[in-house]
Amino acid sequence: MSARRAVVFGASGGVGGAFARQLAREGWDVHAGGRSELGYAAEGIEPFHFDYANEASIARAAEEIGREPLDLVFVATGILHGEGFGPEKAWSMIDGAAMAQVLAVNTIGPALVAKHFLGLLHRERRSVFAALGARVGSIGDNRLGGWHSYRASKAALVMLVKDFAIELARRNPQAIAVTLHPGTVATALSAPFQGNVADDKLFTPEFSAERLRMVIDGLTQEDSGRHFAWDGALIPD
Repeated sequence: MSARRAVVFGASGGVGGAFARQLAREGWDVHAGGRSELGYAAEGIEPFHFDYANEASIARAAEEIGREPLDLVFVATGILHGEGFGPEKAWSMIDGAAMAQVLAVNTIGPALVAKHFLGLLHRERRSVFAALGARVGSIGDNRLGGWHSYRASKAALVMLVKDFAIELARRNPQAIAVTLHPGTVATALSAPFQGNVADDKLFTPEFSAERLRMVIDGLTQEDSGRHFAWDGALIPD
């Protein structure tokens, strides 16, 4: 069997970078994409640039990378807060421009990746499309409310991945599409909220990436379209 090939979007971030490096250590051929430079170099990793605000950059990456089939597409991008905005504690805090920015990164961006990369997944053997979700994106598990833009963007992503799984199965019954919750990881995304997290529940990017790899390795075709946590637990829609 030829070397397995993977594409990681968001590889300049904590979880995406750790995931790309782990795959490379395992002997995968890895294409690692980021909006900014990766900030690291590793054997087996080929960097590329993309920008969700420029769909042509994603299409160009697909054209260059997709000359051979892919075994894994991993989307590790996400946004929770930015300049002048953060997760809303009440509906009165909703800002249309901020919500649009969150949706653009958490929902529309991964959808554009799927548009250009799902068709590049291997058709002759098992292949996986995985996007980082969030437990707070579960409608059935929502008991606290708030965080409206982030919750909505991740819930919409779960629905999109379910859609992709249905369509993907018609093309290749061996292909799997899932959403994965990485846990609370010590990255810039969670930095303002880490004080409220118990030490044993705040993961390093390396730990989260390792556990997500274990979840991906254990997936079957029956799991396609579902949302899983870092420990393999099924998260309700």
